[in-house]
Formats: sequence, structure tokens, C-alpha cells
Amino acid sequence: MCHDDDSRPPSPPRVGEVASHGLLTLTGSDGVSFAAYAAEPAEPSKIGFVILPDVRGLHPYYEQLAIRFAEAGFHSVAMDYFGRTLGVGQRDDDFDWQSEIGKVKPEYVVADAATSAARLRAAGAEHIFTVGFCFGGSQSWRLSASDLDLTGCVGFYGRPSLVADVEADIHHPVLLLVAGADGTPQQDFIDFDQRLDAAGKDHTMQIYEGAPHSFFDRSYGEWGAACADAWQQIIGFTERLAPSAAAV
Repeated sequence: MCHDDDSRPPSPPRVGEVASHGLLTLTGSDGVSFAAYAAEPAEPSKIGFVILPDVRGLHPYYEQLAIRFAEAGFHSVAMDYFGRTLGVGQRDDDFDWQSEIGKVKPEYVVADAATSAARLRAAGAEHIFTVGFCFGGSQSWRLSASDLDLTGCVGFYGRPSLVADVEADIHHPVLLLVAGADGTPQQDFIDFDQRLDAAGKDHTMQIYEGAPHSFFDRSYGEWGAACADAWQQIIGFTERLAPSAAAV
């Protein structure tokens, strides 16, 4: 897992006003309800992010991250994975994710991401991005092969092996933000990057040499520069893919 209850995401390069933020329950077209945390920027924005957490689902870190994205000028919704098996709820450090995460199927992530994206569109977003961490990083990259109407997919600490079965179908732009000292061998990412190059896929990879898994945490002072660059990578990704709508 990535972050504990004391972890907090780093601030974006420009911290704007947040109009609102808080918990909500979303219900998809399949009737499944799940917990989410939404945050809205004070300034009008046409860009929204679906936030895909790590294995614990809607953990406090990701609620704070939704606020950080709103501060950056983006609509945001952080979603929980466990509505089908555990019902609507938040997840803290005591959550037994090991017994639940195996029940989360990729098609469930697609369905709940679609519901989250619809919430963003209702708030005014026209360009929808996904951003995920650890398990969510892999799922975000997988969504680049889905039929969802997405502008781009960002992933931290994902595993290329979890994308292999849909790799050939990737058609949305991808941003890979890689911790150089992650548990996944760096060569796996290099090979993934080379395969995407050979296949002509729109993608960018940034490796943060020496950075640990879960480096995107303001308590890791020594990785402040990596956190700042990761924010710039995300913002640059939105500016390239939605130039008329970029908020920062």
C-alpha cells in the first residue's frame, strides 16, 4: 500500500481557491453505489480528474488529493473501489484491503470511473483525465484502452504487467510517472515504454531516480523536487491535450 493516515499530498505549483469539497455517494447506471470525494475549483474549469486510489480505496490521502487537484484548477472526484462488496464507506489504515482487492475486477473500475466522469461533466468538465496510484496507477493506464471518453490517463507507481492484456488496445494518451526505487524493476518500465514507442502510442514516461514508492507525499522532504516536477508533468499533459481548457 502507499500512504498512511499521516500522509498528505504535495501542493500544486499554483494554489487557487476551492469552491467546495466533500463526501458524496455516486450511483452508476448498473445500480451500484459507492463512496466518492469531490472537490470543485472556485474558478471555472473545463478539465476534470477521476482519481483512482491505491489498494485501500477512498483513504484520507485521496480525499486530500482531490482538494489539491481543485486547488490546481481542476474538478476532481476520488472514487472508492468497494461499493459492490462492502457498500458505501471510507477506508482508513485499519481496512483489510488484502481480503477485498482481489474482488475488484477491471470492468468494475471502468464502470465506476464512467460514473465518476459523469459527475465531473455535470460539474462543467469537458475534458476528463484519470490519475491513479499503485493499484490505481495500473488501472488508470488500463483505462487508456477502454471505450470511455477520456482525454488522457496518468499513473504513479503502476505495474506494466497489469496492463499487458490490454496494451495493444491503448488509444488514449498515457503519462507514466515512475518511482526509480519502486518494487517493480525499472527495466519493466523501460521495456513498456519501448513497446509503446514501437506501437506508436501517445505516451510520456518520467522516471524519478532513487525515489521510493509513494514519493508523492509532502512529508518526504527529500523528494520535494520530484513532487514538484510530477505536478508540472500532469499540468503539462493537460495543457498539451486540452490547450484551450488548461487551467494552470
